[in-house]
Amino acid sequence: MEEFFGCEFELFVEFTGLISWTRGASIGWHSDDNRPYLKQRDFAAVCYLNSYGEDFKGGLFHFQDWEPTTIVPMAGDALMYTADSRNIHSVDEITGGERLTLTLWFSRDGSHDEDAKLISFLSQSQLHNSENSPHPHLPLSAPSNMYWFPTNQESSYQSGFDIRFARLHSLGYDIYSSEDKSCFSALDSSHDSSEILMEPLQLTREDELFDEEFINILHVLQVVQFYCWKASDLQKSEKGRKRRNVVQLSESQREKINSLRLTFLKDKQLAETIFSPMTDDMHRQHSFDWASFSAAVTAWEAYTTKLHKELVASLSYWRSHQSIFCVPSEGS
Repeated sequence: MEEFFGCEFELFVEFTGLISWTRGASIGWHSDDNRPYLKQRDFAAVCYLNSYGEDFKGGLFHFQDWEPTTIVPMAGDALMYTADSRNIHSVDEITGGERLTLTLWFSRDGSHDEDAKLISFLSQSQLHNSENSPHPHLPLSAPSNMYWFPTNQESSYQSGFDIRFARLHSLGYDIYSSEDKSCFSALDSSHDSSEILMEPLQLTREDELFDEEFINILHVLQVVQFYCWKASDLQKSEKGRKRRNVVQLSESQREKINSLRLTFLKDKQLAETIFSPMTDDMHRQHSFDWASFSAAVTAWEAYTTKLHKELVASLSYWRSHQSIFCVPSEGS
């Protein structure tokens, strides 16, 4: 980016985001600095993580005034442009599947450096103490209203759904909380009851309860999606291994699950319209079994533990140099 635009050693990463676009998502003509609080953004880069036609339909990127006028997203490609009025652009509506991008904005103003803020946050967290066991989920939770769809309902929560809950439901899962059922009805809105989703939860599928607690709904969702990604490998490698304890749901447990569903999946039809087509392929690719799911839980814990150790090892260098480079030694 610095070399192409002739601003060597001047750019700072202002924001990095892993962006998921599903059916109905689109962006009309705009520039990336069209809001006052985004004026610090000088350049943008979009790294495509999956491909048009194979993983999703729609979602073509268009420039208003430049050639090529249309960019076809393909996994591994990166698009870079100035984030100003010279590059008015739009993205077509997603009509099927899920479009995934890693999007970065860059600034010439060092005060907006994302790394400095992240280093400060990590330095103040448990990351400085490698003796502490890390939580087996990433990242830290965002404010609850960031997970409610559609966003124009976030003040009332009278309709729509929690995105995390809807993703799990579309994959064939529900969640169970051991909290007293009366606490659900006592709360005035799903905004208040969203605290339940950040408490320990268990996972259910059909009439069975996976007898292990997850830290919160993000932890549940990350393990489930990891399982969907790795299921075929896990089923081969874990053949014959004993599954963790799974019990039949009782009637009272079913009532609690239904209460959670009513609270966080108010617009079930909208959720299914958005997420079900995206998950159809996942259901066709593998059959579910609790033994391989148990293996996914273990594998995810191993991954997050490894990542935690890497962050701890690199934090001091990152803090002093403001960046991390992996440079191979001579002859390696």
